[in-house]
Amino acid sequence: MRWPSNTCTSVLRFLVIVLISAVRSAESSIHDYHGDPFREVGNAYLLSGGSEGILASQSSPPSTRRGFHSAVHDGLSYIRFENITFWRGRSAADQHPEMAYSSGLVQVVIFEAADRDNIGGSPYGGQRSICCTPDLAKLEGCKQGEVIRIPSATDINWPVVLNVHFRGNLMSARMKNKEAYIRKTGMYNLFFISCDPKLKGLKVTGRTLWKNPDGYLPGRMSPLMKFYVFMSVAYAVLSAIWFFQYVRYWKDVLQLQHCIAVVIALGLLEMIFWYFDYAFFNGTGTRPAGITTLVVTIGAIRKTLLRLLILSVAMGFGVVRPTLGGLTTKVLLLGITYFLASELLNIAEYVGTINDIAGRARVFLVLPDALLDAFLILWIFTSLSKTLEQLQAKRSSVKLDIYRKFSNALAVTVIASVAWICYELYFKATDPFNEKWQGAWIITAFWDILAFALLSVICYLWAPSLSCQRYAYAGEKGDELDDEESEALCREGDISLVKQDRKEGSDSSDLEDD
Repeated sequence: MRWPSNTCTSVLRFLVIVLISAVRSAESSIHDYHGDPFREVGNAYLLSGGSEGILASQSSPPSTRRGFHSAVHDGLSYIRFENITFWRGRSAADQHPEMAYSSGLVQVVIFEAADRDNIGGSPYGGQRSICCTPDLAKLEGCKQGEVIRIPSATDINWPVVLNVHFRGNLMSARMKNKEAYIRKTGMYNLFFISCDPKLKGLKVTGRTLWKNPDGYLPGRMSPLMKFYVFMSVAYAVLSAIWFFQYVRYWKDVLQLQHCIAVVIALGLLEMIFWYFDYAFFNGTGTRPAGITTLVVTIGAIRKTLLRLLILSVAMGFGVVRPTLGGLTTKVLLLGITYFLASELLNIAEYVGTINDIAGRARVFLVLPDALLDAFLILWIFTSLSKTLEQLQAKRSSVKLDIYRKFSNALAVTVIASVAWICYELYFKATDPFNEKWQGAWIITAFWDILAFALLSVICYLWAPSLSCQRYAYAGEKGDELDDEESEALCREGDISLVKQDRKEGSDSSDLEDD
């Protein structure tokens, strides 16, 4: 039986793209296969078994091994195969005699992304073919009907190709449980491939475990566990400072400052739960759906409240006016909509698998979130402009100074966000094979750092103090205080965030008035 001429070759880069973008589990480093079917690509049937960044082993693997090594933090990195079984149809099995030693071959291929060109060959400089053809067998000495493998320049034992044979007319072929040890840091890819045209409709069951030296957490996610420790400490320090002032001046706390306290508490809880989520993942290889769902929900609430807080401040809530008036309903409606969009996106990204939201499906979840953010930014700056005009008209210099600082902070945040989005697009566009996976964690970490920085600025500008309740609403009541009196009212606390430098010569001018 010959392959049709239009399917005899395939481009290896397409193979690698399929590998990286296909089944990649976000819920664990344990990749389960539940009868997953092979797909036809060129002259091969293949199935992606996973793709993860793995750090090199920190200790030497044993030359022989009886059973599996059970220690998680043993310094070894490996891909472990457990109960991997390939299944073919009854019609394919019946084509072979009962006593046939080998009636079909499936090959397990493991290679580093840097060695992607070492899988496949190209007769006469044409398109690359995954499986060895008669022409390639003559030119390159490969074995016809098997995957073409060219030894790596750095290690002749890589890429790794493991053979699994069907016996007789059996419908299944089970792979021996074994481990492939990783001695070099890189982005590793696993493929199940068959070059036998009679094995069309092939399926696989079982699982593989991908382990790093310090645990099962994927290499691209491992730095985030330490990052969330750092962020937990940062939020704890901010919480301690804020709540000290909060309790100290409890009777004078504004409604705005209640909202700030809630956002800080949610931020602290989110960082702590992210750490526990990653720690559990690292120790077991599976991600706890309950904790992950809880933490992404807390995160969605925090992001929603932070955005509404910024919008409310821009409208003058708690400083220029005590309530939002008729805008309250619109603000709450926007908040509910943003929370739902953010929650759906986060659950799909962190609780589900990546391939569940790949391509166009993911756009439908990201797009509403992005559009709502753009609308919020527009509304915030429009409201802020009106508030600044109002303060200028009333000559409220102290409040005006605060809002100008707040405007500058927001402007810097927006500029940084746009610049980072451009960098993220550049990062992904220049790394189609995820070879820069060791630095990918920064993409996620940046947004948490930026949100924390902006929250810290808000805390600095509106920290609780002794008499800011009276000062905050003085302008709305028509009793705008002069600069020195407002400073005296709001500087009583140890950390006064609503203050203005005294004008030079003010004491002498007071004496002249007397």
